[in-house]
Amino acid sequence: MKIAVDDLSGSDVAGFLDEHVRQMQSITPPESKHALDLDALRRPGITFWAARDGGILLACAAIKRLDAAHAELKSMRTAPARERSGIASRMLEHVIAEARRMGFTRLSLETGSADFFLPARRLYEKFGFAPCGPFADYRPDRNSTFMTRSL
Repeated sequence: MKIAVDDLSGSDVAGFLDEHVRQMQSITPPESKHALDLDALRRPGITFWAARDGGILLACAAIKRLDAAHAELKSMRTAPARERSGIASRMLEHVIAEARRMGFTRLSLETGSADFFLPARRLYEKFGFAPCGPFADYRPDRNSTFMTRSL
């Protein structure tokens, strides 16, 4: 598996992210949906990585610069057929290392509070993320769990 910065131009990435956004819309009320679509992920201050094996897209993740020291993890997703195979851990390890390399000292995230998101919350806890209050432009939301960690 190779993880690399992706320019978001491939149709496989577009379809993968569209599926992610549609899935989040089906689970989360519209006022609590924070998944970024393709255009939002192309904005300045966002770095997007794709994990591929033999050209097959397996996972993705992004970080969004909040300020010089703080970034937000966005768009963390594993292909459904490859969930619970260790790919998400490898991707998260990579993103944390890259965030450090980029000079960030804190990495935060928002994920859902529903049972569907429990595996994600457990993964983040395994990598040192702890619950925190809303950050950046987020507001308290019973459908959201906010987590952060120092780098």
